[in-house]
Amino acid sequence: MTDQKREYWGKLIAEQEASGQTIRAFCKERGISDHSFYFWRKRLGTSEPVQFALLKTVTSAATLELILASGERLRIGYGVDAATLRLVLDAVRR
Repeated sequence: MTDQKREYWGKLIAEQEASGQTIRAFCKERGISDHSFYFWRKRLGTSEPVQFALLKTVTSAATLELILASGERLRIGYGVDAATLRLVLDAVRR
């Protein structure tokens, strides 16, 4: 491998990483085979580092929804105690 090729592909790889484009779009725009790009990226030992994304845990405000015969909706939230739920259901049945 010549130093010129190493330098050429090294610059292209750095350019692609900085561009924010997908490899396919970057290569197509420049008339480069994406297979060649992957080959040289692997050969030169440069690849994007693996990163973990932080995910926000979302808890549902309503874990159960009852639709009454009248069309009204009754949402029962997470953590409601059994006694309260019995009172509500008894009231709805009347």
